Amino acid sequence: MNRQTKHGFWKKSVNGRTALLYLFPSILLFSVFVFYPMFRTIYLSFFLTDQAGNAALHVGLENYGYLLESSAFRNSMKATGLFVLYTVPIGIILSLFFALLANEKLKGIGFFRTLYSSTMGISVAASSVIWLFMFHPSIGMFNRVLSVLNLPQIQWLLDPEWALLSVSISTIWMNTGFSFLILLGGLQNIDEHLYESSRIDGAGYFYRLRRITLPMLSPTLFFIITISLINAFQSFGQIDILTKGGPSQSTNLIVYSIYREAFINYQFGTASAQAVILFIIILIVTILQFKLGERKVHYQ
Repeated sequence: MNRQTKHGFWKKSVNGRTALLYLFPSILLFSVFVFYPMFRTIYLSFFLTDQAGNAALHVGLENYGYLLESSAFRNSMKATGLFVLYTVPIGIILSLFFALLANEKLKGIGFFRTLYSSTMGISVAASSVIWLFMFHPSIGMFNRVLSVLNLPQIQWLLDPEWALLSVSISTIWMNTGFSFLILLGGLQNIDEHLYESSRIDGAGYFYRLRRITLPMLSPTLFFIITISLINAFQSFGQIDILTKGGPSQSTNLIVYSIYREAFINYQFGTASAQAVILFIIILIVTILQFKLGERKVHYQ
């Protein structure tokens, strides 16, 4: 090995150690808060545990078999699927509509931009308490409006047919601010010369929306759809405050089911198995989205 080769090898080694030194804090944090809990969850999913959460009896795949045969778990999966279906498409369409309005160059539009994004600054707990009062059967705003219109009142959070829809409405409102802000940023990054050229050619608003805005906004939309799907599968706070999984388990989403199984029933093994199943579902959905959805994304 000549001197030049040795020097190159030594330089690469120094650069590698320097890179690891800079990455060490992130690796440490990820190891403590992500990797260890993940592997611990997978490990516990093969055991029955005691009340302290320690592995007591190895049962292999029995926890998974129990869940697949459990009607409660199937109901939880169904509720989660419906919740995702209710919240993600409507939330993204609503956020896109507000972003398109707020992107117009009008006097005083800054006030509406602040208004549309204001839900981003409110915590899930505070938002849920607000909606809890609005859904109240006797003093809530919604039933008061129905009574003024001489329409029958609705038990929003107490009726199994309305509870999941009610929680979905509040979730859409909570998530709109973040999605709106990201989409508005994407709209403002679109080159204005594209619109000027299309106006010269006589293109109308909807033609520009379909041929310029949406294709140029597709990377931002792809990001928002991915994040919204993951967040919808992981929704917990509003369920805990508004319905606690009821009535009749109609809003018992899988994350809330994991919480109840672990910290109320002290069945950490089955809770871990549910968490692993949820991880696999989110992973599959995300991979499918990248495989199928990214084909329609225009990065230029």
